[in-house]
Amino acid sequence: MSLTSVAASGFTLGLSLIFAIGSQNAFVLRQGLRGEHVLLTCLTCALSDALLITVGVSSLSVLSAQLPMLEPVMRFGGAVFLTVYGLRSAISAYKGGASLTPNESKTGGALGTLVIVLSLTFLNPHVYLDTVLLVGSIASRYVGAEYIFGLGAVAASFVFFFALGYGAKLLRPVFANPTSWRILDGLIALIMWAIAISLLA
Repeated sequence: MSLTSVAASGFTLGLSLIFAIGSQNAFVLRQGLRGEHVLLTCLTCALSDALLITVGVSSLSVLSAQLPMLEPVMRFGGAVFLTVYGLRSAISAYKGGASLTPNESKTGGALGTLVIVLSLTFLNPHVYLDTVLLVGSIASRYVGAEYIFGLGAVAASFVFFFALGYGAKLLRPVFANPTSWRILDGLIALIMWAIAISLLA
């Protein structure tokens, strides 16, 4: 295969893995709708994916051998975080109020946003399964072009997160209605809890 074909394969795989709505994507969507730290959110998600994909492509076998306890630790830690964050979203959905207006003043600082994004990313074992294990294992099939495949997957992450974050503004007229924000918060809570349950199960 040509290097272009290898990169395209990596891009297609990467896009398919992150396209489904999840806790991280739900947060990016919400930040985009609120217009709050969108660049920071999208860039952090994309760079985090790039880091994990690089680890998967370069040292998958070493990680598996050296850190056998990583998966269960991250699984339970992630379940706790997602449960708490889901509860916060559920409370927001129940109370409603001014915080559900897209053009509201910013309520979260950059540091708080960064902490949430990093937690949603690195405390979610599914991220490791997708980026490190799956991308890493498939990339190993392209002997001599592993990093080209990984580069395609990284490009997919950048395209997806920035499209989601900045494309969300197209939905702002819908979310001018506070009820829409309450529904979104409720869905985010359900997504968080569903993922937390799947991690524990």
